[in-house]
Amino acid sequence: MTTQHEQSVILAPRTVHLGEFAGWQTWTGADPYESITGPFYFRELVEGQVECAFRAEHRHLNGAGAVHGGCFMTFADFCCFAIAWRALEGRGAVTVALEGDFLAAGREGDLITARGEILRAGAALIFVRGIIAASGRQALSFSGILKRF
Repeated sequence: MTTQHEQSVILAPRTVHLGEFAGWQTWTGADPYESITGPFYFRELVEGQVECAFRAEHRHLNGAGAVHGGCFMTFADFCCFAIAWRALEGRGAVTVALEGDFLAAGREGDLITARGEILRAGAALIFVRGIIAASGRQALSFSGILKRF
């Protein structure tokens, strides 16, 4: 039995017109949890690569004043879908694996960015990897596997 979510398709992203991320794209309301933790943004670069970003705010921090590891992992999950967006061809997908190695802390005010690549895109699975940086410092390496519906 498939759930309503599994029957859905990936919504087309919308372009942001105001603020720091004007010209970038995001998904609005497609993922309630990301709507609470984000917003997160992405853009396709000239060379076909995808760059993702958000600005670290106080609400993204842990008790030690660093960007919470869960926030980094949520952003990494978003990045996997942004990187694989074209390969998904409008089909829905779920994350079946997500791994991250923490390399450095992010701080309030940091521009958090990520770039990555598709390692392999098969009929059912898409393998993605990338690096998240906090104001230019490598902060998290990640890899994920997405399963298409």
